[in-house]
Amino acid sequence: MSIAMKNKTIITEQTMLAEDIYSMWIKAEDIASTAKPGQFVSLYCQDGSRLLPRPISICEIDKVQGTVRLVYRTAGKGTKEFSKLKPGDTIEVMGPLGNGFTLEGKKALLIGGGIGIPPMLELAKNLHCEKQMVLGYRDTTFLEDEFTPFGKVYLATEDGSKGTKGNVLDAIRENNLEADIIFACGPTPMLRGIQAYALEKGIKCQLSLEERMACGIGACLGCVCKTKEVDHHSNVKNTRICLDGPVFYAEEVEL
Repeated sequence: MSIAMKNKTIITEQTMLAEDIYSMWIKAEDIASTAKPGQFVSLYCQDGSRLLPRPISICEIDKVQGTVRLVYRTAGKGTKEFSKLKPGDTIEVMGPLGNGFTLEGKKALLIGGGIGIPPMLELAKNLHCEKQMVLGYRDTTFLEDEFTPFGKVYLATEDGSKGTKGNVLDAIRENNLEADIIFACGPTPMLRGIQAYALEKGIKCQLSLEERMACGIGACLGCVCKTKEVDHHSNVKNTRICLDGPVFYAEEVEL
């Protein structure tokens, strides 16, 4: 596996999709040429007081234009800084990082929750099978229209303003959705529920884990999760989400 290098890239587009949700396109030909659905990049702040990069999932890849789309939530000072950047500004990026989704299945269920929704868009574009998308939100929705060219889209909102009132599993049950493979990305409580559902139903399932990361390359052991098997690196039942993941099969990890 080649080692990703930190490079200065140019922002080509930046828009606000919803409150605190931003879409950024960057010119990054090296990343665009090799990135796969489910991988992420690390963005570096210009403010020298914030040394650690911020991991952001890849939302879309345009290999022809050599650009990559990142959709992120402003959750702290680092991402607030990113949201103020404009087309023509530069930002340091390292990537692509991690292991993405394995493309498989004949009838797929793609499940995204909150900021776990963006990486499912590039997956939807690359999966050449029957697809159903279930997107879960707290209230305000974003990106849902961009999924419609790739299959039927079902929404779940906590306040019931759109789609099913409740969570993504409520939407799956309400609409009697079936599949032979599940792909999911979102907060840990959501993934824990999907993991249990997939194992109970005997459905193959890939989970993309969300976790705070420091180095992004597996050196600091700051983003580990419990596994069924002993990790060859740490010799305990842990694995590094940034390097060995973020995508794992449901039976491989304990959430």
